[in-house]
Amino acid sequence: MPPDTANLASYSLPQRILHWLTAALVIYNLVLPDGMSEWRRSVRRTGSASLEQVAGANIHAYVGIAILFLIGIRLVLRFVQGAPPAPPQEPAIFGLAAKAAHAALYFLLVALPVTGMAAFYLGYDGAGDVHAEVLKVILWVLIVAHVLGALVHQFYWKTNVLRRMTVG
Repeated sequence: MPPDTANLASYSLPQRILHWLTAALVIYNLVLPDGMSEWRRSVRRTGSASLEQVAGANIHAYVGIAILFLIGIRLVLRFVQGAPPAPPQEPAIFGLAAKAAHAALYFLLVALPVTGMAAFYLGYDGAGDVHAEVLKVILWVLIVAHVLGALVHQFYWKTNVLRRMTVG
């Protein structure tokens, strides 16, 4: 049974740590995908890759696997510990949008590593195309929306949303 979250003021320390660790790993893999890109280009062009390209691709893959692992823990913690309610200053339509965006973020942070592993470890090129060309773009859009939403909370509605995910 989910916890009563009506009186939660912020996320727990483990939830906050996992949020920022996940964010750092996601940004790392989004901003520095060169190892996987070089491996993929080489394999498509020549049928093989150098040791350096394989090592770069492995780092990208291991970070993706770590993200998947962290998201699993985050989902368990969210179910067990809950999440603070939306601030009363937030209009209902934005609360609904925030819930949908968070659900989409969780979905993508599972789907991206799964499609990446299917492409890299199992050789499903179609999964790699979905991973790199579709899901990654949607993730960027959601990250921008997520950050903008947090900034609107902080500076327009003047809520504690940033505080409850940073210092508690």
